[in-house]
Amino acid sequence: MSQSTLAHTAPTYSLAQKAFAEGLGTAMLLCAVIGSGIMAERLSSGNMGVALLANTLATVFALFVLIEVLGPISGAHFNPLVTLIFIRNQALGQQNIAGAAIIFIVSQLLGAVLGAWLANAMFDMAMLQTSTKLRGGWGQWLAEAVATAGLIVVIARSGASGVSAKASALVACYIGAAYWFTASTSFANPAAVMGRMLSDSFAGIAPASALPFVLAQCAGAVVGFAVSRVFAAPAPPAWPETRL
Repeated sequence: MSQSTLAHTAPTYSLAQKAFAEGLGTAMLLCAVIGSGIMAERLSSGNMGVALLANTLATVFALFVLIEVLGPISGAHFNPLVTLIFIRNQALGQQNIAGAAIIFIVSQLLGAVLGAWLANAMFDMAMLQTSTKLRGGWGQWLAEAVATAGLIVVIARSGASGVSAKASALVACYIGAAYWFTASTSFANPAAVMGRMLSDSFAGIAPASALPFVLAQCAGAVVGFAVSRVFAAPAPPAWPETRL
């Protein structure tokens, strides 16, 4: 094999490296979401629109960068529902896909917790706390289902033939838009719910509100997967048998 060929060979990462990338990426994403929420709340002088805009921009930029940097390693799921649906697309080099998915999800949840604690600590808040911000009602639950369904469709279509935009840009732009067109501000991620429960700030969610959010996200993920399958490219026809 020539030196030029070796230079263009994609590196092979271990499951441990991929799980670490998932944990680190989720931690930094939640740190960005919560930290920018705290900063926005402090600087916006009570203007919720300005606070949400600042929170949105920080999340979009951070998400784009994290997907670009860590996507080549683990696929940059940062979301248990994305892992459950797309884990087979990630070359894990493992026979036990279910076991690999569990490792990914545990890493994401731990990362979300660490990201929340880091954001709290950076802003001189108690590191260990829970949110008191109640979020609920059919409108917000429907919004979470819509946000998650859309996210799954965007991810599925980002690798489709004829779609030239990068997945990182598509996902970041969709999440940024969903912050504004959904009543729930688009958590769309059980790991995000986990992290945001642990910060009593602008971006938080009370533990009492968490389960319905996660259930709505799960329902949305199922719908999104079904929609994405409608647009799946048909398999090429098999060559007819030739009888001699």
